[in-house]
Amino acid sequence: MRVAIPHNLDQADVRSRIRTSAHEIVEALPGGAKISTSWPNEDQMQLDIGVMGQSLAGEIEIEAGQVVITIDLPPLMSLFEPMIQSALAANGRKLLK
Repeated sequence: MRVAIPHNLDQADVRSRIRTSAHEIVEALPGGAKISTSWPNEDQMQLDIGVMGQSLAGEIEIEAGQVVITIDLPPLMSLFEPMIQSALAANGRKLLK
């Protein structure tokens, strides 16, 4: 699943907001997600998400003009994909306002 969220911020401001509030973006996942993060480089955050007894992998890419959230959903959770995409986009827009 891929969600692109447009922004008009400079890269440093986006990085700061993502570093301090990434957990707010993934609150869109059902069942009380637990998240751990790592930064392989300054514009990419790796996500390890535990939700509904599942382990999900994902990443947040910070690009000029947009932030792209990618999460690999297992088949069972793909039923919730439209709802999750919508909530990720709304939470992301709120964070990048």
